[in-house]
This record gives sequence, C-alpha cells and structure tokens, in this order.
Amino acid sequence: MAKYLAQVIVMGVQVVGRAFARALQQEYAASQAAARARNSAGQHSAAASNISGLTLQEAQQILNVSKMESEEIQKNYEHLFKVNDKSVGGSFYLQSKVVRAKERLDEELNIEAQEQERQEQKLKSQQNTET
Repeated sequence: MAKYLAQVIVMGVQVVGRAFARALQQEYAASQAAARARNSAGQHSAAASNISGLTLQEAQQILNVSKMESEEIQKNYEHLFKVNDKSVGGSFYLQSKVVRAKERLDEELNIEAQEQERQEQKLKSQQNTET
C-alpha cells in the first residue's frame, strides 16, 4: 500500500513539474514576443504607453474601438464618460480609466500623424533630388 502511495505522489510531482516547466516556457516565449512587438511598434508608441500607463490595446478595449478613427474614439469616449459620471451613479475610477484611454489613443493618433508627415517629407525630398 505504501509503495502505491509513493508511486502516486512521485507521478503527481512529475506531472506538476512538467506542467510548471511548460508554463514557464510559454511565459518566456510570450515575453520575448511582447519585447519584439514593442521594438517593432516604435519608440514613440512605447514611450506613450509608459507615460499613460496603458498599452494601445488596453486603451482600445476600454473605449471599445477596433479602428484608430478619431470620430469613433470621440463618440465612444463621450458616451462612456457620461455613463460613468459620479452624479448619475457611475464610478469615478472607471471615468478616469476612460479619460486615460482617450489620452493614450489621441497620443497614438498624433504619433501616426507625425510619422506620416515625416514619410511625406522624405518622399518630397527624394522627388526634389531626382529632378
């Protein structure tokens, strides 16, 4: 009986150990993928995430937007801000999350606009050098 109990315990420890090792490998792979994504997303976007405390994806989830369109962001922001107003029984915490999410998305739109402007200027300078 003790022999079987010891075998069960050993097998249980092995199963838990393998699961833990697999979870560690997955976490390491996910962290590496996130690091690569941060590097490819650009330094400005990463800086904006650090300043606001929200990632771009979190901000999009909070405001329930899938596309980076200014009108949709503004519409959802206004709705969620009013719904979470403390005077109508809302939550100040949620309202401030909505404000931070909008600030983060606005910053991302500014970054995209600046990047597009830089690309246009680069294209114009290349065209001027060709002529």
